[in-house]
Amino acid sequence: MAKIPKKLLHSVRFTALEAIERINRGGAYSNLLLNELIQKNKVDGKDTALLTELVYGTISRQLLLAYEVEPFIKKAKKVDPWVRSLLQLSLYQMLYLDRVPDHAIINEAVEIAKAKGNPGTGKFVNGVLRSIQRAGVPSLDLIEDPIERLATEISMPKFLTEKFVAEIGEEETRKLGLSLLEPSRVSARVDLRYLSREEAIEALAEDGIEARVSELSPYGIIADRGFLAGSELFQNGWLTIQDESSMLVAQAMQIAPGQKVLDACAAPGGKTTHIAALLEDEGSVTALDIHEHKLKLVQENAERLRVTDRIVTKKMDAREAAQHFEAESFDRILVDAPCSGLGLMRRKPDIKYQKQPQDFVQLPKIQLEILKNCAPTLKSRGIMVYSTCTITSAENQAVVEAFLAEQPDFEKIDLTLDVKLQSAIHDQMLILYPEMFMTDGFFICAMQKK
Repeated sequence: MAKIPKKLLHSVRFTALEAIERINRGGAYSNLLLNELIQKNKVDGKDTALLTELVYGTISRQLLLAYEVEPFIKKAKKVDPWVRSLLQLSLYQMLYLDRVPDHAIINEAVEIAKAKGNPGTGKFVNGVLRSIQRAGVPSLDLIEDPIERLATEISMPKFLTEKFVAEIGEEETRKLGLSLLEPSRVSARVDLRYLSREEAIEALAEDGIEARVSELSPYGIIADRGFLAGSELFQNGWLTIQDESSMLVAQAMQIAPGQKVLDACAAPGGKTTHIAALLEDEGSVTALDIHEHKLKLVQENAERLRVTDRIVTKKMDAREAAQHFEAESFDRILVDAPCSGLGLMRRKPDIKYQKQPQDFVQLPKIQLEILKNCAPTLKSRGIMVYSTCTITSAENQAVVEAFLAEQPDFEKIDLTLDVKLQSAIHDQMLILYPEMFMTDGFFICAMQKK
């Protein structure tokens, strides 16, 4: 590969291609990678929003874009993975962005192809993109298998599409998949100890941030425009970035001052710090995680949000909780269990391509084991909340039912959540799909020890 010209190296499209390549190779989540590349390639601040849109838009539609590009490259002897990514990135812009004319998109793609490859690669990319421009992309109707056609339309692996169709039906799966192609929105939890949501919105307006109250969480606000993490309120620790769905967990736990709480899978600490704030000046949260570096995130969040005096962190596998804590030690327990994370597919679109069918066999075993080992440490009449950021029944309803079948001293109780969420509550369990309220997908079940 020839030396990349400096102007091209710092360009938003070259950086987007580098991000897509690294995500496709595995081991790099899109949300973490973008910040790293913005710094490394010195991308202009005004281009960061476009960079995010290009990467997330291309990754979220990757299977669909691959299908649309394929007829135009199938006669080529060999097409390098990065060239495929460049073609998909360019096609995404041509189909879904109207700010840049096609000829400018194609010209820059050709320049990138020549710089990363050679003049021949540039000619190939130019020919493919101009052919697509003339002929248009192939219709999805050409795909005979209805599940494969749906999987391509929503750009979701076929085995996952089949899984969702079996659970919620074809039309609901389509709604779910298409909603994941919409941009995610940013929400924040306001610490009501310091100011009301209305006061927070007023203060954010002074920083040029347009926000409104959440209709789902009494602690939440939604930013329609602006960078919440750059606000003075964020720096002061009076608000923190958290999805509306995640804010519902502490509410479901019915926290009261003076309680002893176990957060069995705590990192990075969003729910831990919320619980601690609701304890006010009494009580404590014991936060567990198996990784020391993740517990540091909990501690950093606790310090910024001024709740360090109520949080104790311990490096521990939650499956060993009963061995380390006395029976009936805690008034409340949160098991926000490790899961497939499929509820986060809008914010982390690469998640859906990384899952394998065996994940949905192993994860429920771990989740059930954590619940069973935390149960003895809960006081009589105490509440244990099980939550995940996934939307598969194998990791959610099935785990709860398996736990209750083995633990007759526990029973499900009603969730103390806003009336607007009632449509998402079935059999006393919240199953929040991403298309319902444009939040993350989430599951919550509260169980009480008899």
